[in-house]
Amino acid sequence: MTTTMERTSAAPARTLRSTEQIPTSRIIGVELQKMFDTRSGFWLLVGGAIVSVIATIITAFADPHLSYGAFAAAIGAPLSIILPMTGILAVTSEWSQRTGLTTFTMVPHRGRVIAAKLAATMLVGLASIAIAFSVGALGNVIGSAVTGHHTVWDISIGNALTIFLADGLGMLMGFMLGVLIRSSSGAIVAYFVYALVLPAAFGALAAFQAWFRHAQGWVDFHDASTRLYDSGMGGSDWAHLAVAGLIWLVIPLAIGLFTLSRSEVK
Repeated sequence: MTTTMERTSAAPARTLRSTEQIPTSRIIGVELQKMFDTRSGFWLLVGGAIVSVIATIITAFADPHLSYGAFAAAIGAPLSIILPMTGILAVTSEWSQRTGLTTFTMVPHRGRVIAAKLAATMLVGLASIAIAFSVGALGNVIGSAVTGHHTVWDISIGNALTIFLADGLGMLMGFMLGVLIRSSSGAIVAYFVYALVLPAAFGALAAFQAWFRHAQGWVDFHDASTRLYDSGMGGSDWAHLAVAGLIWLVIPLAIGLFTLSRSEVK
């Protein structure tokens, strides 16, 4: 009787230890697979690639002043919307598809799962941005040859790095909204409010209120992050980005992680 009880009590301990030994790389691999398994995630990423090619073709024939910067801007505009959606769906899919119970049962440490989701999101984002840069470079070469223009490379390495950073911050914003709201529709609506409504409201307030005109850089994270697409970020620009990022990104993400770690998964 005692031996049977000892075996029964030991079984959960062995299960827990085996669960804790799941490598982080495997969890990241599973999260990457999840991002492509759902129809919404798959077509979102495929749509990003298609839009990049279409934007390249349009720029090659519609822009009279062809340059690498023109191709990068044309491709980056739709990606700045698509990539944050990827970050949102990477998190909210656990709740919208009702797979959270299975995920957090197999890996009970939610922090590891969320960290793996973040790593998978950033890997997809970096790969997407790198592919977009490559498509833009190819379009610049082919477009210049077809139209008879000189090939112009007007993006420096430093500017390319700040563009990577801007797109990465956009994905982090989407990821943060997914963690904080945990609803695909709610997080997507919140992102469009952040990206479209708030900049217009802040711009109108700055136009009519002098006190806010001087303070806008410290509280308008969208404006501070979009300055990364331009070359020549100054010290004050980096300070604005850090403070606004703390307000709009770091603190809400910390709140979202705190509530997520204590919320009930059904």
